[in-house]
Amino acid sequence: MFLDSLVKKFLPKDKIFFQLFEKVGDDVYAMGKLLDELVSKSNVDERAAIASRIEDLEHENDNTTHQIFIELGRNFITPFDREDIHHLATALDDIADYIHACSKKIISYKINPNDSAIQKMSELIKLSCEQVHIIVKELKNMRNSELISNALVKINSIENQADDVYDLSVENLFETEKDIKELIKKRELYQVMETATDKCEDASNVIETILVKYA
Repeated sequence: MFLDSLVKKFLPKDKIFFQLFEKVGDDVYAMGKLLDELVSKSNVDERAAIASRIEDLEHENDNTTHQIFIELGRNFITPFDREDIHHLATALDDIADYIHACSKKIISYKINPNDSAIQKMSELIKLSCEQVHIIVKELKNMRNSELISNALVKINSIENQADDVYDLSVENLFETEKDIKELIKKRELYQVMETATDKCEDASNVIETILVKYA
């Protein structure tokens, strides 16, 4: 009885970590959808307005990530290893950072996103963020193994697709783009967009590690 009461005393009473991770998952998915919306807009002002919303979400995500780290210091017992919590928070924050970087480059470099590579990559980022969102929400119970497994497989597949799109797009860029400045700007954007899908896969790998330990 004494041991049970002691454990309950130190357990997070409101499951704060799951709530915070779900908030991060929601924001990351929202950012992925906004980026995909941004590249579909032909109007510069509309793109700038969407980029501003992405920036706001990135700042919110920074605050939530910081709160996760604060809770790590406050809570003696955590739902899974402290190291895993830190790795997952960092991995999810990286996704948000790279999506924000994509939108910033489109705006600051004045890149016209009416480009098949940019639009395909943004779609893949959105799809990957959707799957990350799914598995983050499943962390609190870890019971729907089929749903989680399918999402992990999809994230890996999307990352592979993004690699292929990136390689073909860079090859095509060098063959067709005559303006060296545009070539450099677009190649840099392609690279950041492809890295965003890498970061989704990194987050899924951390979650898979957690699931293997605790499911």
